[in-house]
Amino acid sequence: MKTARQAARQRRRGHRLMLGTTVALATAGVLAYLVMALLPDREAGAGPTAAAPVASAQVRVTTATATSTPTPTGTATATGSPTPTVGVTTAAAQPSATQAPRTTSNAASSAARIQPRTTYQGVATVYEAGNGDGACLFGPSDDLMIAAMNTTDYESSKACGAYVLVRAANGASVTVRITNECPLPCAPGQLDLSEQAFAELADPKLGRISITWSLLSPSTSDTISIRYKTGSSPYWCGIQAIGHRNPVARLEVCTTTNGWRQLPRTDYNYFLSADGSGCGDAIRITDIYGERLTVNGIALRPDVVQPTRVQFAQH
Repeated sequence: MKTARQAARQRRRGHRLMLGTTVALATAGVLAYLVMALLPDREAGAGPTAAAPVASAQVRVTTATATSTPTPTGTATATGSPTPTVGVTTAAAQPSATQAPRTTSNAASSAARIQPRTTYQGVATVYEAGNGDGACLFGPSDDLMIAAMNTTDYESSKACGAYVLVRAANGASVTVRITNECPLPCAPGQLDLSEQAFAELADPKLGRISITWSLLSPSTSDTISIRYKTGSSPYWCGIQAIGHRNPVARLEVCTTTNGWRQLPRTDYNYFLSADGSGCGDAIRITDIYGERLTVNGIALRPDVVQPTRVQFAQH
């Protein structure tokens, strides 16, 4: 028989055992929770691991695309321009000026009203041309197959030196060179022909006939000449191109400080350097087709026609 003291002792031992088990279980639970909390989340970890190659692949694709982007087609077109860049026409006489290789301008060739490969309608009238000199200030003409362009299409001398093929309704045609301006009331499209040129189309007594006309790039053995205007000096000069096959779109001079400088054009067909920069230096002329010719060795000699060895290509 257990005594009362032994029974009490056994009950206290049982209580301690139960309390220890409870604490142990609680501790184990806490530890398990802490372990689970500290372990990485498998699903969360799987996301970046799977996305990493995608991001890497995207970078590679982007890089490859940027690297393989072709050169703009405009550049390729300009490089491969079919405009003639070789074959300089040489005059029989030995000119005083020398010539650098011709190039093709990438810029728009001309903003003039009269454009190549375009047919214009108008009327032809007739005038007494005298020795052939006119507003373009070329001087007397070797022949009188010349015409004056209406003020609108003359466009402040942009038409000067242009060769024009004129056709009449009866089928007759004549090629003339623009050397003069026909002021108002000459209308757009109108050409005032010399008596000699008009006679190739109809009787000059008619005075006025309907025509169509277009720019022409004629065959010629002549080369371009350069003339400095009377009064030109190292401090001011006017420069004129003469005998060009195609209309001149712009003229530039080489300056010592700023390189090539485009000169403004007057309505009397000279390009002016108001401060003298580039006067007496290399000259660069560009036609309406974008062909650019560089001429060296032109002395600053006012009112002297100086030949070169260059001519624009035929179109």
